[in-house]
Amino acid sequence: MIRIDDYEVLKSRIVNWIKDYTFENSIKSLVVGVSGGIDSAVVSTLCAETGLPTYVVTMPLHSQKDNTELSDVHAYNLVERYSNVTLVNVDLSETYDKFMFWVDDEFTNNELSNANTKSRFRMVTLYQIAGSVGGIVVGTGNKVEDYGIGFFTKYGVPADVPSLRMQLGGWAGLPIMCWPII
Repeated sequence: MIRIDDYEVLKSRIVNWIKDYTFENSIKSLVVGVSGGIDSAVVSTLCAETGLPTYVVTMPLHSQKDNTELSDVHAYNLVERYSNVTLVNVDLSETYDKFMFWVDDEFTNNELSNANTKSRFRMVTLYQIAGSVGGIVVGTGNKVEDYGIGFFTKYGVPADVPSLRMQLGGWAGLPIMCWPII
């Protein structure tokens, strides 16, 4: 297991890496989708720590009330704590419903495919916002998602192990209710 001796040093290294990356690539802002889970909570907090314009985006899409509440609490907390953070809320439920209505029924009967379509709507939303503000989408995936089940996070700042995410969550001062969601 990786042991972190000094979380301030770790935070500083990550924040500086993000700042260096944005400077070297002439990127003006950071865009992060906030889901209510620990991954997006840690990543969005690290982005806010850079001082760069950071857009935290909540995107309910027929979401459970608990998940929406968690993402909202965290997003509002960031806006209160950091002057460089802007909250953007885009409810994608109606967009998704209309899309599914217009696609022939034979192509909407697979639950996995439908779930992936929801992810793609969120992805398109994040990239639309990023393109509009000269930013990049900062990924919030983790090693299990990236390598274990095949997700790929472009421009990601993934946390490698759950214990590291939990420890960083504590360092970031995140509400304890975010921690169990992995």
